[in-house]
Amino acid sequence: MHWVLTMSRRPFVRRTLAAAFALLVFTACQPNNSNAESAALATLAQAPAAGAAVAPAPGVVLPDFASLVQQQGPAVVNVSTKGKRMRAGVPGMSPDDPFFEFFRRFGVPGAPGGRGGAPGEGDDEGTRRPGGEGSGFIVSNDGYILTNAHVVDEAEEVTVRLTDRREFTARIVGLDKPTDVAVLKIEAKDLPVVRIGNPAKLRPGEWVLAIGSPFGFDNSATAGIVSATARGLPGGDSNYVNFIQTDVAVNPGNSGGPLFNLAGEVVGINSQIYSRSGGYMGISFAIPIDVAVSVRDQLIAKGRVSRGKIGVSIQQVDATLAESFGLDRPRGALVGGVEEDGPASKAGLRQGDIILSANGRAIERSEELPTIIGAIRPGTEVTLEVWRDRAKRSIKVRVAELEPPGPTVADTGKPEQTSSADRLGLVVRDVSPEERSRGGSRDPSQDQRGARAPLPEGVLVVRAQGAARDAGVQRGDFVLNVNGRPVKTVKEFREAVEKGGKAVALLVQRGNSQIFIPVRGE
Repeated sequence: MHWVLTMSRRPFVRRTLAAAFALLVFTACQPNNSNAESAALATLAQAPAAGAAVAPAPGVVLPDFASLVQQQGPAVVNVSTKGKRMRAGVPGMSPDDPFFEFFRRFGVPGAPGGRGGAPGEGDDEGTRRPGGEGSGFIVSNDGYILTNAHVVDEAEEVTVRLTDRREFTARIVGLDKPTDVAVLKIEAKDLPVVRIGNPAKLRPGEWVLAIGSPFGFDNSATAGIVSATARGLPGGDSNYVNFIQTDVAVNPGNSGGPLFNLAGEVVGINSQIYSRSGGYMGISFAIPIDVAVSVRDQLIAKGRVSRGKIGVSIQQVDATLAESFGLDRPRGALVGGVEEDGPASKAGLRQGDIILSANGRAIERSEELPTIIGAIRPGTEVTLEVWRDRAKRSIKVRVAELEPPGPTVADTGKPEQTSSADRLGLVVRDVSPEERSRGGSRDPSQDQRGARAPLPEGVLVVRAQGAARDAGVQRGDFVLNVNGRPVKTVKEFREAVEKGGKAVALLVQRGNSQIFIPVRGE
């Protein structure tokens, strides 16, 4: 190094070193010498100047939500309701109480706002008129509107407000609680209408847009993607809807509003959210528009909705149940019970059958079956593909019209006795003839004397532990059969379990219902 510094003081040496350094720098910048430097230089060369907009990648087209809202927004309406006028009350207090009037006027301690009722709901005569708000959309230019049944249920007055601020008093043509769809009618002409799409073409990850009135803010637009399709929800009356799940922000007031695809077509009606706070938390559900259109047509034509039924109770098939029934993978709807003298019973369908398809339409999840059967006109014959005895077979069933469910068997409970636990972790015992003759708890469906419901034909679970407890078997359950083999005594139960392999399917009666519970033994 000393030599270079010393020699660099001489002109010839300085020129020689400068030329060599320049050659070195030029060579280092060539592509075949350093991919890292080349990539870095390319990045710097392509980087936009500070403050410049970043263009989307080639071939990527961002959704034009603004045009969609401009075109379809006028067909979306605000729906407000007023219920029947009722006397304003104080929770837990009789109107005859001497302090009733004091608390009604000045508020219950700890009540929101320091008043007995919500602001604006009461009057000087001590009455209130509950109301609410939701959304809807126009489906015909002469004034038919779709919304949610829960938006207008029990409403005495319904007002529809358009985006141009015109207001109309609406008539409730009809509503259907199982699908949560209602049809309204306003007297108007030449109204803007939405275009109906095909929800069957929706794919998870696809962009969708909701327009509605969250918290009363008319014509608010929120966007997101389809999270899943054909989503069944537990509980409630939603057995006849396979929902579209999205991450579109939906809040109170959005109910009944349309869900659009990017073609500007309505593919669903925003209906429900899953929330721990009462507000949007990233999961919302929409009713597929084809379901709503079918309900609309029936309500307009005859004022009610007819649904098909075949008379079975069903449950989901999980991996353990699939293994115990010899099915290749979890799919289909497992028949947990067959209605006596119902269509399925007459056709030969049995408890423990797994329905794999209906009229050629595959059933992956059990919640798909009620939707398919419910949409079939009563009196029509449906062909079911059924898994029974580890083989497929075809069964034709004539669909009947769905009626309200009849009375169910009352719950039972018996004193605990001992028995040895089997490898599933169950302690069971026989039911004595005396217990059977006495029956279970009183059945309100019987006469006024309160006849007792008969006990099920099976063994009583005294204690559930280990694998059985983890699978969901509970004390007080009755085990009716094991892997399709009826068991009426502890001896029969043990023999069936021993022959059942590692995984067994227990048919259990609990209270009013029968369910299959898969248990994987140790």
